[in-house]
Amino acid sequence: MNCPAPVEISYENMYFLITHNPTNATLNKFTEELKKYGVMTLVRVCDATYDKAPVEKEGIHVLDWGTCAGCTCFD
Repeated sequence: MNCPAPVEISYENMYFLITHNPTNATLNKFTEELKKYGVMTLVRVCDATYDKAPVEKEGIHVLDWGTCAGCTCFD
C-alpha cells in the first residue's frame, strides 16, 4: 500500500508532521519514519488503528485526542 509522504509544517518554534494513519502491520516502518524526523510526541486525532506501546517503547510519547462527535477523519 502506498501512503502519501509526510508533510512538515512549522510555526514559530513549533514543528508538526502530518502523516497517514498506520496499522499494526506498517507500524515498524512508520515508527522509523517518525524517528527520522525527530518526533518526540505523536498526537492521534482519529480512531486508533495500531497499538501505541511499540511507539512509546521507541521513546515517542503518544497522546490520544480522539475526534469530536460528528467529525470524520479522511483517508
